[in-house]
Parts: sequence; structure tokens; C-alpha cells
Amino acid sequence: MIYRVALHRSEEGYSVSVPVLPGCCSQGDTEAEAIENIAHAIREYLEVATELAAEAEAREVEVAI
Repeated sequence: MIYRVALHRSEEGYSVSVPVLPGCCSQGDTEAEAIENIAHAIREYLEVATELAAEAEAREVEVAI
């Protein structure tokens, strides 16, 4: 799966977040390191979300835009 990330450069390195996954963020000294770290963070985020979803009752909601 492909996720769009927001990458921010600062004097300390790079921070990166995933807008569609609230709270999923990471950092790195280089852009490549930050991208590698966020890929790992995304996998962990989705693993936890899957576990939490398995414990809850599921419903579907249709939203018109």
C-alpha cells in the first residue's frame, strides 16, 4: 500500500507524518532515514489498529461528499 507523507526539514533533520493516520509520525537525520523510519511506523500503526478493530464491533457508515 502507498501512503502520502508530509516531510518537514529542519536544522535537526527531518520529521515526517502520515496525514491519513493521525499520530503516525517519525523522524530521521536524513530524508532517506526519515522515510525508512515512517515506513516502519506505518506498519506498526496498522498492526495495532488491526488488533484494536478485532476487539470492537464493526459497522459500516456511508458518507456522501
